[in-house]
Amino acid sequence: MTHTAAPHPRPIYLDCDTGIDDAMALAFLLATPGIRLVGIGTVSGCVNPAVAAANTLSLLATARRDDIPVAVGVWEPVSGISRRGTAHLRGRNGIGDVLLPRSRRHPVDESATELLIRLAHEYPGELEVIAIGPLTNLAEALCLDPELPRLVRRVTLMGGAVFAPGNVGKFAEGNIAADPTAAADVFAASWPVTVVPLDATAPHTFDETHRRALASASGLTQQALAAMLGTCLTQCGTQFSTRRFALHNSIAAAFATGALEAERAPTLRVRVDMSAGPRHGQTHFAKVEAAAAEPATTGAVTAGPAGQNPHEARVVLSLRRNATSLLLERILTLAPAATPVPVPARALAPAGARALAPARARRQAEPVPV
Repeated sequence: MTHTAAPHPRPIYLDCDTGIDDAMALAFLLATPGIRLVGIGTVSGCVNPAVAAANTLSLLATARRDDIPVAVGVWEPVSGISRRGTAHLRGRNGIGDVLLPRSRRHPVDESATELLIRLAHEYPGELEVIAIGPLTNLAEALCLDPELPRLVRRVTLMGGAVFAPGNVGKFAEGNIAADPTAAADVFAASWPVTVVPLDATAPHTFDETHRRALASASGLTQQALAAMLGTCLTQCGTQFSTRRFALHNSIAAAFATGALEAERAPTLRVRVDMSAGPRHGQTHFAKVEAAAAEPATTGAVTAGPAGQNPHEARVVLSLRRNATSLLLERILTLAPAATPVPVPARALAPAGARALAPARARRQAEPVPV
């Protein structure tokens, strides 16, 4: 009898700014079979990259995943002009002011761009990149190593909007608007890029039902996510007509792993508005067959060729199924830590729960850049 060797896990590098949605995406990736997170880099987005790295290390500690290196990335956008998104929904530390158990680890000595380049050379033709924050680290890595597009198997990023309105103003999406010059550099490189824009992500949301399911789980990771989601849902309820949290980054991560399939995903020509005006960071998409024409503005977008040419990307416009149940079920399978992680006083409590705490305790609760 012949035995077929099991395929080795796909190596993945995650680039993120570790807010609430990034935390959901990270939990999903940790619970997904067939992949291996070989490195995580943080970038300046909803928080600075040092705080994002501290959040990431703490989340990994709740799942007992101290095997994954975390590197601090670029602090300032290539563009020099940054527009942030819905930071008011995420709290001062990016994760709803939830206090996570402090990790015993520190970020690695190399930068996020150095980590990405090293991993690309260690896994030539295999490494997959998932970018769910501003694209500053990827742009810097392209500048430092022109061979990078040849070494990376594919890039999947959450960003942009085709027909959907923006989420930082009328036109732009937050990850692209935070550093449009970097985004333009990433699209200009000759590597396979898949874009998961607001069109595909906005319809998929978590609400109070999903928060309760996470809170009922035995794992510390799920309970931490429930606390973060609770803060965000409360803020959504005070500012919008519905208490729902869109899973933008989690959808992109799930699609990158193959857990979700596209219903419509044409190959389009991509252009990023780098002006300082009201359309700063807007993504314009055009059919490949008429790339010199005006950006596509109707539903007549059609599929193009394979999509590995510079300035072209596969753009996911819709998914075959609602992803909410898939995301929740997968995150709930993440096994609790074999040994309970020590939880400091008031950990997993959102800011409102400690509003009356002494000023000294509040200062100690602040995330400390590592």
